[in-house]
Amino acid sequence: MEFSSNLTLGILNEPFLLEKRIRLLNAIDQYGSILKAAKNVPMSYKAAWDSIDAMNNLSPQPIVNRSTGGKNGGGTSLTEYGKKVVDLYTLFKSEQERFLQTLSKEINFNHLELESIRRLSMTISARNQISGTVEHIERGKVNASVFIKLKSGYTLVSIITNHAVEALDLALGNRVSAIFKSNNVLITTDSALNISARNKFIGTIAEITQGAINASIKMDLGNGDTVSSTITTDALLALGLQKGVEACAIVKASDIMIGK
Repeated sequence: MEFSSNLTLGILNEPFLLEKRIRLLNAIDQYGSILKAAKNVPMSYKAAWDSIDAMNNLSPQPIVNRSTGGKNGGGTSLTEYGKKVVDLYTLFKSEQERFLQTLSKEINFNHLELESIRRLSMTISARNQISGTVEHIERGKVNASVFIKLKSGYTLVSIITNHAVEALDLALGNRVSAIFKSNNVLITTDSALNISARNKFIGTIAEITQGAINASIKMDLGNGDTVSSTITTDALLALGLQKGVEACAIVKASDIMIGK
């Protein structure tokens, strides 16, 4: 038995993006004609216009540029925002299908193992969960070094067992999450510091939450990547850390888990 599901994204409790509407948008992008796009889906010409009107009305920005008339139904094209919406839906759909495939493999329908479902839905307490793309895997006898390209441009290195690489079915180009605890992140203002840890990320202090004993620091690495660290309040004061200051976050490769 396998799981399957359609994907609908809504706005204000109204259906916004549905699979049939995405097929219509892709066809509009391909043909540049609402008439040809409607025939390709297939759906009626009126239904196609109704779908476009519904999406444009719900969207904060227009998704489709249109001009009516002409024997081919007028010229129609996606806006730049519309193209981004299609790309986002495609990403969500890919992640949904990957999750359902994993769920189908994990669940034993003969015994209804509910623990498998609980494990898949488990929330992780680690503060740092950064997504990236696997760009290299270097295997040893027991462990493997997995190199992950982040959105910020940094390459993060994680050391996991070869068994974990196989269990995750890791391959080049896979989208993965690097997961590590905030108390495993060291902070220094000396970016030239020689240290054995393989991961050094230079960024800007974005947030500081100071307590009586410990302080929580959030660093901005760029392009949406952030790293959180928990250090003592004494260390915070000794380093002179303040919001906007450049600092370096250091993480051992062996302290980084990988999720897929």
